[in-house]
Amino acid sequence: MNYFEGFSFENFWDEREYARNEYTSNPPTARLIQRIETELGYKLPASYIWLMKQRNGGIPTKDCHSTRTPTSWAEDHISISGIYGIGYEKNCSLGGEFGSKFWIDEWEYPDIGIAICDCPSAGHDMIFLDYRKCGPTGEPCVVHVDQENDYKITFLAKDFESFIKGLTNGEIYESDDTDQLSRNEVESVWIHPNLDKRLKG
Repeated sequence: MNYFEGFSFENFWDEREYARNEYTSNPPTARLIQRIETELGYKLPASYIWLMKQRNGGIPTKDCHSTRTPTSWAEDHISISGIYGIGYEKNCSLGGEFGSKFWIDEWEYPDIGIAICDCPSAGHDMIFLDYRKCGPTGEPCVVHVDQENDYKITFLAKDFESFIKGLTNGEIYESDDTDQLSRNEVESVWIHPNLDKRLKG
């Protein structure tokens, strides 16, 4: 079966050293894939395995995905920091120090599947493969889990391949943010304590 037909991965990955050091491992072997699946208790999506064999974890240059409902990140989209690879070597990988079990066991994220992407909030929201409807061997959908909002679950895509194809550049949302600023809808502004003292004189 072919995956990501008609989709170009040219310039998809961030090639900076940080991205490779934190997320990218060598391509996974069949034995490693089976070990991870056994430990996590779920069969990994075939499209995810295919992509990880091309680049095993990394930071995409297009790092946002639209949402139909607001989240703690934004009114109409979420942002990801990176995509977890298959392995144990990197902290940001499925079996790494900050892998899927860490978020479920230590941060009390709901046990609905596999944490597949982290977000810029440093743990306060995550992207999961959601196996609740399909079962541990089925094709999971992709959801956003919002720790800041009582672990609210927001649907993102019907499967991993659709999620990747749906990633967009965050710049498309910047005009909306600018419009909000122009309408004086800012609720609060952080001011450095020293400046605050000077202003109060």
